[in-house]
Amino acid sequence: MTSMTGYAYEESSSENAVISVEIKSVNSRFLDLFINLPPYLNQLESFYRNKITQKVVRGKVDVYIRVKELNSDAEITVDENLAASYMQAFKKIANAAGISLKSDMIFHELLNQPGILNSNKQYDIEKYKELISPVFDKAFDKFCKDRLREGENMKKDLESKLSKLEDAAAFFLEWQPKMESIFKEQITSKFNELVGEHADQNRIMTETASMLVKYTINEEIVRLHSHIQAMKEEINTNPTPGKKLDFICMEMNREINTIGSKNQFAEVGAIVIAAKDSIENIREQSKNVE
Repeated sequence: MTSMTGYAYEESSSENAVISVEIKSVNSRFLDLFINLPPYLNQLESFYRNKITQKVVRGKVDVYIRVKELNSDAEITVDENLAASYMQAFKKIANAAGISLKSDMIFHELLNQPGILNSNKQYDIEKYKELISPVFDKAFDKFCKDRLREGENMKKDLESKLSKLEDAAAFFLEWQPKMESIFKEQITSKFNELVGEHADQNRIMTETASMLVKYTINEEIVRLHSHIQAMKEEINTNPTPGKKLDFICMEMNREINTIGSKNQFAEVGAIVIAAKDSIENIREQSKNVE
């Protein structure tokens, strides 16, 4: 079982560059993947996207890949014609305004004009890929382990809540045969009040059977047991059970609500409330599971 939340950071330095990779994720209904790369390395996005989607099914995942170059081999060129044009423009403005231009002021302004200085560099994508990939792989491995670690904690919590549901189902199963005896006692008592101790036993049995038909919870107990077993299987065998767990919770809740609506006894009512609380906790936790 894997959590949808996780975090990892990895950094590596060489003579030419510092590479850092940061990966973090939070809950999401589907996979929402964002990868941030330096603009000149956008060609690599599909490569790292494919790596992530092979192991991540759900969650909002943000990946930041940063490259800080220590030794740049970029060629800087000067557009002399453009610089001369700017100079002429500056002089015209100064003459029109009746002010003088200082050389250091002109130099500073020229440097700030777009197009004066141009950086030309050829980027070897495969070279950058070789630099980034080991760092990415380490960060992604940490990220996956972090999600697994949190997922194991969630699994323990889910199993604890599921155990309480099993206890509730066992209580309902144990209580079911008691209902017949209690109904029979109640109906017999009412008949005795009305007609004395010589009440028609067949009539009592008929009325008891009618009450049991109306209030029996046997079918709900059977289905609840089935849902509990299904959830156990999902937790133990499905690596990405989040959506399925949520669906099973809805089915469980339906059975518990029916048991609650048929209930005539305070003892059962208390267990119904506890069971509903466990289901709600499982359902909330399932939203954190991949």
